Amino acid sequence: MKIFGSYPKTRLRRLRKSIWMRDLVSESNISHKDLILPIFIREGKNKIESIKSMPGVKRYTIDKLTTVLKEVKKYKIPMVALFPFTPNKKKDELGSESLNPNNLVCRGIEFIKKKFPDIGVMCDVALDPYTSHGHDGVLIKKKIDNDKTIQILVKQAILQAKKGCDVIAPSDMMDGRIGVIRKALDKENFKDINILSYAVKYASYFYGPFRHAVGSKSKLKTDKKTYQMDYRNSSESLREVGFDIKEGADMILVKPGMMYLDMINKIKKNFNIPVIAYQVSGEYSMIKNAIEKKIFTDDAILESIVSFKRAGACAVVTYFALDVAKKIKN
Repeated sequence: MKIFGSYPKTRLRRLRKSIWMRDLVSESNISHKDLILPIFIREGKNKIESIKSMPGVKRYTIDKLTTVLKEVKKYKIPMVALFPFTPNKKKDELGSESLNPNNLVCRGIEFIKKKFPDIGVMCDVALDPYTSHGHDGVLIKKKIDNDKTIQILVKQAILQAKKGCDVIAPSDMMDGRIGVIRKALDKENFKDINILSYAVKYASYFYGPFRHAVGSKSKLKTDKKTYQMDYRNSSESLREVGFDIKEGADMILVKPGMMYLDMINKIKKNFNIPVIAYQVSGEYSMIKNAIEKKIFTDDAILESIVSFKRAGACAVVTYFALDVAKKIKN
């Protein structure tokens, strides 16, 4: 990069001297249009419960989704992502509940599309909320069977599409699943359903609070390093993205987000495709706990979200979505 000018003729602080000047020359900005709110849903009626591992985040029964969706509509957040807290009695080795047309996610989609048709719905395609062992796929002799898992994932994706899901988001990290899902969606005349691929999903230690929120943490006895990516690698992620684009992915998701800003930037520079960041539960909880202990002010929330935009993300999945949207409006 060439450097032009020198002190005292050039004073870079002139561009920082007032709020309006800083706003005028700002390179990265966040809007309510850039936000996706994850929502946890649970069985039962008339219940909203706190999640101990994620302060400020709730689980909602389907009938109480109106509470949060009214806020989503008011602050014009374009899309929500649904994650189920499946009862243990409905979990098994194969994650069969994922294919139940009356499961939590299916009922959640139908409820949102009936009551709030203008809000986009994104659905996770993976088996970990439904399996008795907490893994994202079919476990055979202590190993995840890639191809048997895909057979179930395809059925799960088609079911969600039939219920009205707008964005199918496979997060399982099985090889080849994007191509098979895209082919199946097209065959069922769901050609306009988007696929957001979790192409860059690292085997991270920052997922703990989420796993507690969906009830898989206590089930998981081994790690997920045989299918999620090694956090020491970056070139590997570019291969994953390239394959998924070729197989039919419309968008790419990087997870975790804050710990992998470099990957967001590399993907943005190497591929002509929308990149979405996921500010995961561990990243959220660190910031939230620091704010509650008055170590940070809540301005740290906006700083963290803008970092994704600066790195090259077009949108952010974050549990802070409503906080950010309110702050922007006010």
